Amino acid sequence: MSDRIQLANQAPAAIKAMMGLESYLGGSDISPVLKELIKLRASMINGCAYCIEMHAEVAMQQQESPQRLLALAAWRESPLFDARERAVLALTDEVTRIADHGLSEETYRQGLVQLGETLLAQCLIQIVTINAWNRIAVATRMEHQHR
Repeated sequence: MSDRIQLANQAPAAIKAMMGLESYLGGSDISPVLKELIKLRASMINGCAYCIEMHAEVAMQQQESPQRLLALAAWRESPLFDARERAVLALTDEVTRIADHGLSEETYRQGLVQLGETLLAQCLIQIVTINAWNRIAVATRMEHQHR
């Protein structure tokens, strides 16, 4: 167990606000499996073991295959993801690494074509939210509780 602060204890209103985003996303049009792919891919990029463990577990409970979960590390080279998933994964990569090059016009346009405006907006909020959770978990060295 880490000896770093627990934000839920020190900043409960902030965590409550984050849970408000989660509540919104729970009612969004993003499929449960696609949500977990977003969460896993961003968490892989950010090196967030806590979130990787949590969301891999959730994805497998939703019948996502271990093969696809492993292939997320090299999704561009994998034939296991369809055009919509690829558009979302490209968005996830670029928004997660926003400081590198921003969000390219090509990736944005492909997301818009594959998702439409509403689902694109919801996916962007999902990507931003998991990135915030990753930063909280990594900064405070959160550890996933295994069953």
